[in-house]
Amino acid sequence: MTKTKEHAGDTVSLVYQCRLPLSTHTLHYLTDLLRRHLKAIRSRWRALPPGRIAVIVLAVLRQDQRLADMAGGNDISATTIRRWHDELIHLLAAKAPRLDRALKKIARRGGEVVLIDGTFIPTQRRTGEANRPNCSGKHRRHGLHVLALTDEWGRLVWISAARPGRTHDITAARRDRILAHLRAAGLGALADLGFLRLDDEGDDPVVVTGFKATRARRLSSAEKEANRVLAAGRVPVERGFAHLKNWRILTKLRTDPARATRLFHALLVLTNIEATTGN
Repeated sequence: MTKTKEHAGDTVSLVYQCRLPLSTHTLHYLTDLLRRHLKAIRSRWRALPPGRIAVIVLAVLRQDQRLADMAGGNDISATTIRRWHDELIHLLAAKAPRLDRALKKIARRGGEVVLIDGTFIPTQRRTGEANRPNCSGKHRRHGLHVLALTDEWGRLVWISAARPGRTHDITAARRDRILAHLRAAGLGALADLGFLRLDDEGDDPVVVTGFKATRARRLSSAEKEANRVLAAGRVPVERGFAHLKNWRILTKLRTDPARATRLFHALLVLTNIEATTGN
């Protein structure tokens, strides 16, 4: 533990070191991305070298470190840390794949199906007009809804835009035209009952959702078995969400929901980099 320069009242700021559970490959990727950007914009000077800036931003994203804390530990203003954070988020988000290209890439690799699901990301309670739309009755809290696609092994391939927390899975899928993109790529999809009736093609559906029991109709043994098989096939999509939520900044977002989409896309890129290193 080290001490930084003294402040008024004979108080000092204590600085400690901690482990950042990320691969060096991720750090090098982010550092190189920033170096290329600085060269492109002809920025010849920063208060810290690109490697240090990358570590700070990764600490904010992975460990949800407060910007003010990172600023104090590096003798940099919180405003500068925020500017670096937003800059790298923008650079990473630009690397996120589009839906049509992601699906065509899977098809070229010989893939036949993708896994689709929605998840809820908690946020601070909103005020004004954003209060009710961001409140999810299902989760009984404020947050954002995002859709994600993974391949059959659970590797994230695409994340949708952030939408209000009360958005339903099937509504988000229709807005993103998931069905049309799947048909264009020649792929099928496995989904839960939240996507029921998304695909009305009875003979050859693209999206398989299983069977739902009602008060007037119970499921047969064959339908129950089909649901069990489908649930087993969908397990990897939960693994993909688990990898995404390892970024603790998503524990409870403090950013403006309008800017959250860019953050999700940036974390998708970083998650896939970590996945390729086996971490």
